[in-house]
Amino acid sequence: MKTTERESIEAPDPGTPSTPKKHRNPITQFLGELPGLIVMAFVLALLIKTFLVQAFFIPSGSMEPTLVPGDRVLVLKVPYYFSEPDQGDIIVFEDPDPSGVPERGLVSGFFHWMFEGLGVQRPDSEDFIKRVVGTPGDVVSARNGQVYVNDEPIDEPYLTQPTDDFRKTKVPPGQLFVMGDNRGNSLDSRFSLGFVPIDNVIGKAEIIIWPPGDLSLI
Repeated sequence: MKTTERESIEAPDPGTPSTPKKHRNPITQFLGELPGLIVMAFVLALLIKTFLVQAFFIPSGSMEPTLVPGDRVLVLKVPYYFSEPDQGDIIVFEDPDPSGVPERGLVSGFFHWMFEGLGVQRPDSEDFIKRVVGTPGDVVSARNGQVYVNDEPIDEPYLTQPTDDFRKTKVPPGQLFVMGDNRGNSLDSRFSLGFVPIDNVIGKAEIIIWPPGDLSLI
């Protein structure tokens, strides 16, 4: 029988031994992929911390009794992508008046931003956590230990002490009036901190995650 050209091409050569497939050691394969996995994990952590959620340490007693020194809170960034902070929100924000921030070039600035976002490097300026009392256009004051917004008393069940009196203050556009819950020991909008630009707000504190026994919504 005549063999066709197609058959002669596809027919295996019985004289040529088949070459066995090489199987990579799974441990070696994993080690080879490990650097890429580490880089991906760092990038994912950086993206989450930059755009979604970030943990913050409470260093002082200015928010007592709501938050005490040593607490760690989760701060959500998504809520303020769609709306501005509201009265009663507990917010974390960048120092409205930073000083001594070094100038960096493009490359140096990028690496500083990256390592700061991963928690490896300290930020140039301090972050604060306070409660929003007045939003843009509000008139805030306190008399006889009671805080008023637009001449209406506001309910503040989280306080354990009265607020020292201060005169009426109108909140400018794009700014917030903030105070700590520990009204007798809080550097806030009543004093040198001043108003807080909304653009400086990092996010809304929502959950106490440390210590474990205090895990709760704020």
